[in-house]
Amino acid sequence: MQAPPKQNIALAIGSKIAAVICFILMATFVKIASVTIPAGEIVFFRSFCALPIIVAWVIWRGELSTGFKTDNPIGHLWRGLVGTMGMSLGFAALGLLPLSEVKAIQYAQPVLVVVFAAMFLGERVRIFRLTAVGLGMSGVLVIMWPRLTAFTDAGVDPYLALGAVVAFGSAVMAALAHVFVRKLTATEPTSAIVFYFGVTASTLSLLTIPFGWVMPSTYEFAVLIGAGIVGGVGQIFLTSSYRYADASVVAPFEYSSILLAIGIGYFVFAEVPTLVMLLGIALIVVAGVLIIWRERQLGLERAKGRKVMTPQG
Repeated sequence: MQAPPKQNIALAIGSKIAAVICFILMATFVKIASVTIPAGEIVFFRSFCALPIIVAWVIWRGELSTGFKTDNPIGHLWRGLVGTMGMSLGFAALGLLPLSEVKAIQYAQPVLVVVFAAMFLGERVRIFRLTAVGLGMSGVLVIMWPRLTAFTDAGVDPYLALGAVVAFGSAVMAALAHVFVRKLTATEPTSAIVFYFGVTASTLSLLTIPFGWVMPSTYEFAVLIGAGIVGGVGQIFLTSSYRYADASVVAPFEYSSILLAIGIGYFVFAEVPTLVMLLGIALIVVAGVLIIWRERQLGLERAKGRKVMTPQG
């Protein structure tokens, strides 16, 4: 049995930041491709092209004989269904909204995880985390409100309103997928969770062929492959970050992605964030950090309780 890795805070934080950079680059490739390539086709390339990267990583770790074993194939199927829906909605949103705005709305995911964990995992949620959830959802509403006025104001682009709703839908699906992953980690290795998600997403995306796949140009083909490769590498960095430090240590660095998203959106896509959007982002980030801090406190309390209950020899 392989010994658990030692804590390495610097390596964990570096891996998390590398993952953030990879996922923002992936989103950039997806946004470029989404001009002409359907979301379902992008999901296929993103998922299928990441599989060789994941397999190579498992081989490098010497886990080829055990890394893909599973005791819960149905659990992987459900995680794959929900995760693929979240990915598809997220890619569709990138074709409708600025990059930084999609990323900001998707920050609702950790806030929603608290709600879904209480609903489906029976986790107790007290007033502190409920307050943080309310704060985070207020931030999401602040960001989405200018877009949602399209339903009452004919002067507002309805495609932007649709993009906001789709982006929020991707956050909901991603939060549900996170809950499924929490359940899977009790019995399944991380490599199996990542690999079978890629297989499921690749297979499900093929069902969208009748809805209008197109033959990519050489440039588009390169962009799609690039999205898959950097997405796969990002997944490896993300997994590594949580191997070397507690989630409460590395999770806050997820919010560094908004700076990258705003920068790339400005210089690559000429997208300028609004003050309202920045205010909403601030509310969501504060809520997310409060939730992460509270999760750390609860973890310390549980560890202390287990230590007290352990018989002394």
